[in-house]
Amino acid sequence: MMDGTILSTRPDPVRDVARRFAATAALHDREGSFPHENIVALREAGLLGLTIPAEFGGAEIGLAEAARIVGAIAEGCPATALVLAMQFIQQRGVARNGAISRAVRARLAEGAVKRGEVMNALRVEPELGTPARGGLPATVARRTASGWALSGRKIYSTGSPALDWGLVFARTDEEAPRTGLFLLPMRAPGVRIVETWDQAGLRASGSHDVLMNEVTIPEDHALDLRAPTGWNERDADAAAWNTLLIAALYTGVARAARDWLVGFLRNRVPANLGQPLATLPRVQEAVGRVEALLLTNNRLVACAAREETTSAELGLVKTVAADNAIAAVQEAVALCGNHALARSNPLERHLRDVLCARIHTPQPDAALLAAGRAALLPI
Repeated sequence: MMDGTILSTRPDPVRDVARRFAATAALHDREGSFPHENIVALREAGLLGLTIPAEFGGAEIGLAEAARIVGAIAEGCPATALVLAMQFIQQRGVARNGAISRAVRARLAEGAVKRGEVMNALRVEPELGTPARGGLPATVARRTASGWALSGRKIYSTGSPALDWGLVFARTDEEAPRTGLFLLPMRAPGVRIVETWDQAGLRASGSHDVLMNEVTIPEDHALDLRAPTGWNERDADAAAWNTLLIAALYTGVARAARDWLVGFLRNRVPANLGQPLATLPRVQEAVGRVEALLLTNNRLVACAAREETTSAELGLVKTVAADNAIAAVQEAVALCGNHALARSNPLERHLRDVLCARIHTPQPDAALLAAGRAALLPI
């Protein structure tokens, strides 16, 4: 049975939290402020440690359930949902990574489960761009007598105001540099957040710059170091989680737009019509197109989360889901005309937010190229 909105009247703690987030989403968007209270609410609801494996005390939820939760939170506040999605992905990835000492993994897992500590990867740099496109990071880990000292600048560091831990992608200062992940305590001396994030969409995500100036960390905070070529092979599990949670997030944005649209059309009664716009066949057909796009995304994400999916297929899932979510919101905007672009209505915010779907890895060109190569080669 198709459920038009995940923010229904049925009892669900995730939906309850999402409703609370929706009440302040416009304010945080307008001010570009970070919703600290939302992170507190996620912590109090016990959502921040859900993907930690059971062996470390976590709930070890699966990908389908994680996608459902992220999509629901995104209906209320997609910026908060992005922080949560990154938390799900990174905490799970660290806990599963056998290259990291069990003691460190257990300590980080305990922090997430018992104290709701927040983590995200700090990878993108001003010159390098996204590491997914290749290249050596400019951020350097220098050997010290007791461990390492990190120096560099990371951009687009989502959730930075709330992070307890950063997973810094850096290179060593060795003659033959290795690259890898270094665990950064975000409140350590030498760490500074520069509030640079001022984008059109997801304005409340706190994706600021993080500066590191000779930040000292212990030896065991060098989590996973490899020769640069050692990172060429993609982690299929991490790729699936990243791709599908992002797809679920922007589908949630489109669902929120759909819900506002339905309410608007049911209540808008033009004087020359004398009845709600919702009674017009042309309007019903257009809303039907929105429903079809959302149904496609819901089924696509759910199926990919439960079945074995190749890397090329995952890229297509994300690309199709992003295109569908954007198309659904644009259809809503076209139906509502000037009302859709009024700052007093949430639809213009949903439009700005959903357009961010295409910037996440894998970007459409890379996803389509990979799928085309998989279909055509080898000859």
